[in-house]
Amino acid sequence: MENGALKWETAAPGPGWGGDLLDLDAYLRRIGYGGPRRATVETLFDLHRLHKAAIPFENVDVALERGVSLHLDDIQRKLVEAGRGGYCFEHNLLFAAVLERLGFPVTRLLARVRLGRRQIRYRAHTVLAVGAGYELWLADAGFGAEGLIEPVPLYSGSVAKAGAWSWRVLREEDQWVLQTLRDGDWFDLYAFRVEQHFPADFEVSNHYTAHHDRSAFTGKVVAMRGTEDVQQTLVDRRLTTRHPGDVIERTDLTADEVVDLLRGTFAVRLPERDARLLRRRLSAPTRPSPSHSPLQEA
Repeated sequence: MENGALKWETAAPGPGWGGDLLDLDAYLRRIGYGGPRRATVETLFDLHRLHKAAIPFENVDVALERGVSLHLDDIQRKLVEAGRGGYCFEHNLLFAAVLERLGFPVTRLLARVRLGRRQIRYRAHTVLAVGAGYELWLADAGFGAEGLIEPVPLYSGSVAKAGAWSWRVLREEDQWVLQTLRDGDWFDLYAFRVEQHFPADFEVSNHYTAHHDRSAFTGKVVAMRGTEDVQQTLVDRRLTTRHPGDVIERTDLTADEVVDLLRGTFAVRLPERDARLLRRRLSAPTRPSPSHSPLQEA
């Protein structure tokens, strides 16, 4: 590491990730990419933006107590073929396989979500370190509303801006922190170390996130969407919308309105059976809320 930056060699493909199962053509059609298939910075930025815009962030399978598979063929069947979305593990493991197929060196990492709070939580989020243009980049297509729209260089003090939103990477002792600008101050989103992980590490984190009653994603419906102009978070029947200038709106919805919002604004292709199950779940009496914020782990 030199001047707080990481060398290319730390990002290297690893075995066992199932990249041979990827249908690259189908994925590129799904996100609407028709550009060059070369491992350039421009390609990385284009793919990141298009993935974020095309594939929703949602936890419908967890909300319906089905769990989430991290096998690449299952992720691809759900996010690419079925027109569904997913949460961070699904998004970034799919995105990593795409990047590797195109020749990018990729390191899959696990992060601890902070959302402005410093206490140590389990590693509940997935991010990627990607080599492109003789530089290492932080890529993350799966954090949700406040997540990166474009990659940011992985060196301390680097800043990225997309539309109304800004992000910054800082070095903090032996780890890295991604921040976003809120109310004029930098706000911690998550922290991570660049180190080797294996598929089993992700399976453990994913199992907790999808099944444990202390997870931010069990027992509730969650969907998130972030564009250059607006950031939206749905938790059960409450929609929170952040506009430029940190103007925040909160809207309470009916069960029918939630299903319509998922299908419309969040672009989740919901089969009628799932829509019916969600309406029933959202119409049930509200259960006691956990002591932590519903999105303290994302």
